[in-house]
Amino acid sequence: MRILLAEDEPQLCKQIKTLLNAEGRIVDVVNDGVEAHFLGSTEPYDMIILDIGLPERDGISVLRQWRKEGLKTPVLILTARDGWSERVDGLDAGADDYMTKPFHMSELAARVRAILRRQSGHVNPVFEKGDFVFDTRNGRVSINGLPVDLTAQELAVLSYLVYNTGRMISRTELSEHIYEYDGDRDSNTIAVFVTRLRKKLGPDLITTVRGRGYMIDAA
Repeated sequence: MRILLAEDEPQLCKQIKTLLNAEGRIVDVVNDGVEAHFLGSTEPYDMIILDIGLPERDGISVLRQWRKEGLKTPVLILTARDGWSERVDGLDAGADDYMTKPFHMSELAARVRAILRRQSGHVNPVFEKGDFVFDTRNGRVSINGLPVDLTAQELAVLSYLVYNTGRMISRTELSEHIYEYDGDRDSNTIAVFVTRLRKKLGPDLITTVRGRGYMIDAA
């Protein structure tokens, strides 16, 4: 799952990016409202974390323009401690949730997971299919109760397929959601990651739709 983080505090950006990367999220970081609007409008993000007090252009105006342009990507806004009016403005502008600074990183991670679950239609944070178990709260994967060690990119591919259970995902779409904005997006490597996942998780979890892509069946 790919997230846009628009925040101008370097240390906070680093903490959030490290936290979300550990859960298999791909995070693009921008530090001003102009770039935030551009990337949010042109890149296929699964979620956006938006600080209201951005330089160049404030987060509320960016959010309002996104919604005016028809962008439906869920947005979590970050506000100052005493910014209750900003929270109201943010929610009225189309935000899905908000957090007030300072906040606990564990709560931010939980809110991100909840928003992504709602977006994908998943109610249960733990996905189970046969002997396969994927806990979206911590990115842990197990087969027959035994933990499976995945690389960051394998986890990113698996996460996107799990969150889109029952829907065919093309290689191009997968590559757009497992690489950062300035990363080397090579859709041909997706087949390599899927092959590795099948070796670790069994051959039946991920189905190949010949000539189209991959999917995890809902049934």
